[in-house]
Amino acid sequence: MSEPPELREPELPRTARVRTVALRTGWTTGTCAAAAAKAACTALSTGTTPPTVDTPLPTGDRVVLPVDSYAVRAGAASAVVVKDAGDDPDVTHGARLTATVRWAEHPGLELDGGVGVGVVTKPGLGLDVGGPAINPVPRQQIRTAVGEVVDLTTVGVGVVISVPDGERMARKTTNARLGILGGISILGTTGIVRPFSTESWRSSVVQAIAVMAAQGERTLVLSTGGRTEQAAMRLLPDLPEVCFVEVGDFTGSALREARARGLSEAVFVGMVGKLTKLAAGVLMTHYTRSKVDPGLLAAITADAGGDGDCVAEVSAANTARHAYEMWEAAGLLRPAGDLLCRRVADNLNRFADGKLSVDVAMVDPDGRRLVASSGRWQP
Repeated sequence: MSEPPELREPELPRTARVRTVALRTGWTTGTCAAAAAKAACTALSTGTTPPTVDTPLPTGDRVVLPVDSYAVRAGAASAVVVKDAGDDPDVTHGARLTATVRWAEHPGLELDGGVGVGVVTKPGLGLDVGGPAINPVPRQQIRTAVGEVVDLTTVGVGVVISVPDGERMARKTTNARLGILGGISILGTTGIVRPFSTESWRSSVVQAIAVMAAQGERTLVLSTGGRTEQAAMRLLPDLPEVCFVEVGDFTGSALREARARGLSEAVFVGMVGKLTKLAAGVLMTHYTRSKVDPGLLAAITADAGGDGDCVAEVSAANTARHAYEMWEAAGLLRPAGDLLCRRVADNLNRFADGKLSVDVAMVDPDGRRLVASSGRWQP
């Protein structure tokens, strides 16, 4: 059964119309690795070192990227492409994606990870345990790019992707929790990084749930950021760390993946702003794609027993947090918060289509204390 239209998470655009958006897009680690591999293979096979490389994207589009440097020696060549994440706050912005290429004994592509590329140590990522954290789409992207230089049905090419300083960058990601150790992941499903981390964050959410499911866990705990995740861990101290996923704005993607993996239960822990959007049926909650509905908050205020003046004040609230403060001042925080959480839970359970049970908890704006829930906890 398909999701109700009002609960459907918007799909990302599929084409690379870089100049038609307000914020500048960038390129995934997968795209940069493919560009570096094609440039290095060109240098190895022809001896030339072109300043740019025309690179295929998984969508069928193409991008011309600059090559930062080459190193050519007997039997091997390396090329470096510096990742430009555009206006996205990506920890890998500026990473030096380096491909070192050698001839291999047997036809085809032999792909491996070098320094700064993580090693997979847990199942559930769709990658071999012990192998490099280079996701399937980037693997194919690299294969396609190299195949535009040499015929891989008759020629063997070994490619090692490395990222100097990748291990340090990985400390700012969830890689260690996923069992990816020693460096970053080579990611990307469209090849394009769009602002507000859509590409990398959505991929990391899906991967985190896959790893959790592969370890036999059945309770997924979603939070919107670091403070809410810490609150969630205090709320559910008996669950292993792998069960906790910072979902950001991608609640719909997370629930869809949880359904597909056969999980039995999900818990969403958030603050009033995100919960208000979810209560309105908006599963893509980034500020550029959705707004808080003060009318909804006013209706909840009335249902919680607020008088006419309080309802009017909430309907004119500047933000969801402003409404939260009004509830608190009027002694309505608990009943209004509970109603809000129940409305979110109803929407998320509806989106889950009965295939998993979803509970909701709201924490204060500092993430320090539980203030409301859909019924499972008592603040």
